[in-house]
Amino acid sequence: MSRIGKKPITVPGNVKVKIEKNRVNVIGPKGEMTRDFHPDIILSLENSIITVSRPSDNRKLRQLHGLTRTLIANMVKGVSEGFEKTLDIVGVGYKGQKIGEKISLQLGFTKPVEIDPPKGVSFQLDNPTRIRVVGFNKEDVGQVAATLRRLKPPDPYKKKGVTYAGERVRQKAGKAGKAGAKK
Repeated sequence: MSRIGKKPITVPGNVKVKIEKNRVNVIGPKGEMTRDFHPDIILSLENSIITVSRPSDNRKLRQLHGLTRTLIANMVKGVSEGFEKTLDIVGVGYKGQKIGEKISLQLGFTKPVEIDPPKGVSFQLDNPTRIRVVGFNKEDVGQVAATLRRLKPPDPYKKKGVTYAGERVRQKAGKAGKAGAKK
């Protein structure tokens, strides 16, 4: 039995869950999410507790069991609390600026890069070098954060670029570090 799949999901009081066959609809204060799941996975809701089970130990169903439970748990957490990713901009002259809903990033290119957030995702700037990507869908928040990081990935030689908060970038020695060894 899947350790993750057999854990029950407790639904908070401010969240409404509706299960119809293989479709789960979750409504909360942050938003609304609907998702279809594999028809062989058994979903049940009793006393504000969601349980996920499988009819057999078929390999495919074993794989889907834990995945389905995690996706539903993320839906419940997303509409009640939300998700957040924090990015740091490191480098001289590198900064971000919020223009309406958009974010404008100066990352050493000739022109600033403007990014529109998708529906359900918003940007918050704590200061010009720290961006928070906030939303109720974990997949969308992670994808937008990865897109921002991809604009200027951290350079291991200069330690400049866009990094996730807490990400450690190892600084490599440049050519000068190797030149001193040969004589």
